[in-house]
Amino acid sequence: MRFLLATAFVLAGFTAAWSQQPAAKSAPKASSKSPYDQPPPSGPTPKTPDGKPDLSGVWNPGLSFSQMGQVPLQPWADALYKERRANLSKDDPEGHCLPAGVPRISPFPQKIVQTPTLVVLLDEGNVHSYRQFFMDGREHPRNPDPLWMGDSIAKWDGDTLVVDTVGFNDKTWLNGQGLPHSDKLHVIERYRRPDLGHLEIEITMEDSKAFTQPHTFKRTYTFMPNWEIHEYICNEFNVDAEHLVGK
Repeated sequence: MRFLLATAFVLAGFTAAWSQQPAAKSAPKASSKSPYDQPPPSGPTPKTPDGKPDLSGVWNPGLSFSQMGQVPLQPWADALYKERRANLSKDDPEGHCLPAGVPRISPFPQKIVQTPTLVVLLDEGNVHSYRQFFMDGREHPRNPDPLWMGDSIAKWDGDTLVVDTVGFNDKTWLNGQGLPHSDKLHVIERYRRPDLGHLEIEITMEDSKAFTQPHTFKRTYTFMPNWEIHEYICNEFNVDAEHLVGK
């Protein structure tokens, strides 16, 4: 319930923030509706000059940010998950303005900046974090330092961008209820833009220390052509920490 109330608060904040933003010079006549209430644009998938789908733009994850399904946990991980849930997520790293990790996201928009050799994913929420998907043919570091967001390399498989991420620390939670992982977490994301208004991401998580088998789930984002990500300072805006008191 706390998680749902927090989400409702954040979404309400979006509406308030939207009402305070000046209209962009190139934007159409302002609407009384929040951009989160407007349907995504329709049309064909845009392409880059090299013929690949253009994933660029600002994307709204909607309620798909919370959809992960039932992850098959090993006994120790399942016990830790139950302990964190019973303690009402008191020690949630994101609730204390630490990075969310991968593939956890917030309901805030994300912006994709795409070039032929590098794709950058910018988060409005959490701690204004970012990810870099290197597409220049490099491999993962042989002995990567444990990272909050991992090390990501990517390549095209037809019209699908496949992102491979390893090198995590074990400090992040996979969701707001405390789903754990180990430093062996391996995340593979498959990004597809089937049309102008939608971005589909299939996510597979593997973790030989924490899971009994790989787990796959999907998210669908909608395109926000007249929106830009905004400054979000977690330490200033954070409303979670004072409520994360446990039992």
